[in-house]
Amino acid sequence: MKGTDQRQNDRARKMLVFIDLPEGDLDDCGRGILSEASRLAERLDASWSVLCFAGAANDILQAMALYEVDHIVEIDTREPLADSLQVQGRAIAAAVEQLDVDVLLLAHNDLGGELAPMLAAELDAALFTEAIAYEQQEGCLQLTRLHLGQRVALVKSWSGSSRLVLTVSPKVLSGVVLPKMRCGKATVETLVTSVKGTSRASRIIERIAPDPQTVDVSEAEVMISAGMGCKAETFAQVEELSRLINASLGVTRPAYDIGYAGFERMIGQTGKTVAPRFYLALGISGSMHHIGGMKDSKHVVALNKDPKAAIFPNSDEGFVADLDEVLPLLINRLKSTPGGAS
Repeated sequence: MKGTDQRQNDRARKMLVFIDLPEGDLDDCGRGILSEASRLAERLDASWSVLCFAGAANDILQAMALYEVDHIVEIDTREPLADSLQVQGRAIAAAVEQLDVDVLLLAHNDLGGELAPMLAAELDAALFTEAIAYEQQEGCLQLTRLHLGQRVALVKSWSGSSRLVLTVSPKVLSGVVLPKMRCGKATVETLVTSVKGTSRASRIIERIAPDPQTVDVSEAEVMISAGMGCKAETFAQVEELSRLINASLGVTRPAYDIGYAGFERMIGQTGKTVAPRFYLALGISGSMHHIGGMKDSKHVVALNKDPKAAIFPNSDEGFVADLDEVLPLLINRLKSTPGGAS
């Protein structure tokens, strides 16, 4: 992790967190990176501010205050921003330079993942992407990400001698406002930057939302998984349910073995590891192999007719019921409710 811009170690560190506002709104990823910024600033004993592009609605800016945000910097470039990564990247880099920031923090979503290497090059800064954990050790920040197919933890140290561009994996982000968080003042400052002469060869033409039915399950936000408690005809109903609520579909190892779905949809220690916002486990006993692949899910609901199924202690909510009775009722209810299948 190199960088030639030597920082002054005798002054307090400053951190800037970039917030993307898709469709002009603060989404789950945005809330998550704000919550993460509050924790990281405490670890670094650093002051921090939010950076976004000008034009955010006042209620959105005030929503940021819930995460201890005292200072928001809006970038005004006098240049169109929406269709050019280069313009966005150079505008953010100019803001980092003007504010003399040590750490630039971004969520590793589609935009953050594209901007981070560009910003590191522009700022001659150290770069660490898709962090899942960090801790302060002997004056250095130890950063961890998963490597080699997410099977090995890669750890690097940042000493603070250079700027750092850091992205955090969305899998570990949570927008929960912790009880210890105070409400910030959220004062807004407008920063005018110049990005004249920027190349516009690369442009964002359109943002297409991922299809839950085809997206990689490791990236799914809402997921339904089926186990051996689902017979063949029951699994067809599970597939229909996933389409009705726009959820991704997963299966356990035994369900994969009998051909319910391909390997790319198998959830478990030898399959895919997932961390959706919502995970619905249908007819899943709860073997350690499967639990290891979905234990990081934000909210788990399980349905099984065996009250002693091991999935229940690993769930936030559990229901003892027969899938053959529940699924037809649930599907009919969704189809008959206006907007229920949207």
